[in-house]
Amino acid sequence: MSIPSTVTKIPRRWRLLSRFSTHTRNYAVQAPGRPTFEVFNRAVKHMQKDRAARNVEQSRQVDYIKDEVAKRLCERLLDIKRSFPNTLDLGANSCNIARALTAPNPDPAVESSPPLSNRIDTLTCVETSHALLHRDADLEFNDQLSIHREVIPDLESLPYEANTFDAVLSSLSIHWINDLPSLLAQINNILKPDSPFIAAMFGGDTLFELRSSLQLANMERRGGVIPHISPLADVRDVGGLLTKAGFKMLTVDVEDIVVDFPNTFALMEDLQAMGESNATVQMGTLSKDVLLANEAIYRELHKEEIGEAEHGQSGIPATFRIIFMIGWKEGAGQPKPLKRGSGEVNLKDILGGGDFGPK
Repeated sequence: MSIPSTVTKIPRRWRLLSRFSTHTRNYAVQAPGRPTFEVFNRAVKHMQKDRAARNVEQSRQVDYIKDEVAKRLCERLLDIKRSFPNTLDLGANSCNIARALTAPNPDPAVESSPPLSNRIDTLTCVETSHALLHRDADLEFNDQLSIHREVIPDLESLPYEANTFDAVLSSLSIHWINDLPSLLAQINNILKPDSPFIAAMFGGDTLFELRSSLQLANMERRGGVIPHISPLADVRDVGGLLTKAGFKMLTVDVEDIVVDFPNTFALMEDLQAMGESNATVQMGTLSKDVLLANEAIYRELHKEEIGEAEHGQSGIPATFRIIFMIGWKEGAGQPKPLKRGSGEVNLKDILGGGDFGPK
């Protein structure tokens, strides 16, 4: 398992309001079914997605993060030389993965490569919000891939039989799952043997700038910390969760996408329009004085010049940490690690005997 990290800078100049967050959360495994402890209010999250999708023009305008992450996730299919006749897009949002799959020439190393959608016969896109799932049903990419849209009441209980799908993809949805260990076990169950699960989710350092400035603003104006931010998994948890769910040949890597905004109100407005507002069961409210203090503190701690001619002022960066993961369901003929002690070369011989001290 490898965990490299890259940073991408994206200029941005949009507006608006949300309460997203980045506390790290750790996981314990429990039995499948309704979780006994809920971090997220699923009814609130469903309402947020519906409300965001109904403003179609604005919703499409703020899909820049979801489209970029879906593109990067699909690029990982280039390294897997096989077809996936029956594929599931879990938590499809507005079918961002489908749009990425139909993009022309997905392999930048090849002068002309066919769309990745050529490898897929049917893409089943499941989501809890009908409005969000069907937002772009009339766009051109729907004619280039067989898409089956399905609205289900809960992403945490998958209504599929074992050994159904040749691949399961998921982009920026599973960070809202209460019982992630149970969901990963269900995904492993519905995959056919020797089939991949490829996913991307927001990681624990996402929007660390906003988290720190909100905490300081609350301390200054309220004398304590009020939760405004949703907890996120840390990259260190992901490998263990995949292993416990039964996945093999794991790959986990991290990419940071930094987006520039003119102010915190623009950042928060975009988050709300994305449907990424805070949805924790016990979430606090943001008062005007805390918002104003947050703007001043954020700018003081994190401001940077993003083009005086374009914005007329210095801007602020917002970091989105994306955790990409690949896990394979165990299957016959799958490569397996050698047994302990079966190596034929002594590591000391490679390292020169291990004597690195002075002669």
